[in-house]
Amino acid sequence: MSTNFKSIKAERTTETRDIHNLETHGTGNIFETIVALSKRSNQVALSLKKELSEKLEEFVIPTDSLEEVFENREQIEISKFYERLPKPHSIAIKELQDESLHIAGGEEATEDEEEA
Repeated sequence: MSTNFKSIKAERTTETRDIHNLETHGTGNIFETIVALSKRSNQVALSLKKELSEKLEEFVIPTDSLEEVFENREQIEISKFYERLPKPHSIAIKELQDESLHIAGGEEATEDEEEA
């Protein structure tokens, strides 16, 4: 399940949403749609967290002393890049609007998850 969240053009700031628009893109029931978006948002957040942790793990230097703190420029740039990405809830809403998030019977699945 290798979705490229970096290429999704989701909002990076808070935006007021029309719930009727979300309802029509989703299940027809706003509550089921919100639950599905919440679950997808959690999946995206976990995926991004795992990806960031794996990248930052490369910079870990095993030391017994807390006195040695190294400032790695590349590590800082990676962290800043992930901070600038759209928030997981924005990505989930954008996937729903682009119809790449399909909600069936209260359970959501993306095209990538169906292929796996």
